[in-house]
Amino acid sequence: MRAVDPDVIEIEGPPPLEHAPDVVIEALSAVVTPQRLQRIEEVVANRTDHLAIVLDRIADPHNSSAVLRSADAFGVQAVHVIVGDHGFRASRGVSKGTHRWLDVTRYEHADACARRLKRDGFAIYVAAMGAKTTPDDLRDVPRVAVVFGNEHRGVSPQMRELADGAFSIPMRGFVESLNVSVAAAITMQALARDGRPRLDARRREELRARFLMNSVKNPGAVIERFLGNDSSG
Repeated sequence: MRAVDPDVIEIEGPPPLEHAPDVVIEALSAVVTPQRLQRIEEVVANRTDHLAIVLDRIADPHNSSAVLRSADAFGVQAVHVIVGDHGFRASRGVSKGTHRWLDVTRYEHADACARRLKRDGFAIYVAAMGAKTTPDDLRDVPRVAVVFGNEHRGVSPQMRELADGAFSIPMRGFVESLNVSVAAAITMQALARDGRPRLDARRREELRARFLMNSVKNPGAVIERFLGNDSSG
């Protein structure tokens, strides 16, 4: 039986909004500071849904957490996770709660993840040693999902078969590979540095509402009071 690590949390992704985004925004904007509102606006304005990260059976919670932090830092909203034997876990100390600001979607199998991505118009490229395509070559792909595999086994054969292509980060030294979280950060920086299409108005409003929910203690109670449904008094 695996020992329980208090620093490790299971990542499920964000809960759905229980009220319309405009209601949430109006109710919660009054109880956060102007500085927080400004920060939320800045983050939302720089989010993209034209770049997605896929983690294929990542085992180490520290690696998972570092990828989540990088996704948030580079404005990547969507992280898709194919869970392995260990589920999808993150280190509290490394993630710093960044999973709360992202869309983390979990799948049991690679084919379900690939179907979702292709339905949403993404081309899928897997990280693979020796591939001739580089992250810079992918910058002209309108919507691209980049896949990073298990630390020891790499991307699964099933996902490689479902992908549209493969890429690798050029290496100039004696080492042949990078830690998965480092590789993901380098790839995100390359693909996001010139900016990608931002979210449409509907998605921006949804994110504003979700980010406000994450910024307020007991947001449900605040919203109920705003709607006049508070029965505590």
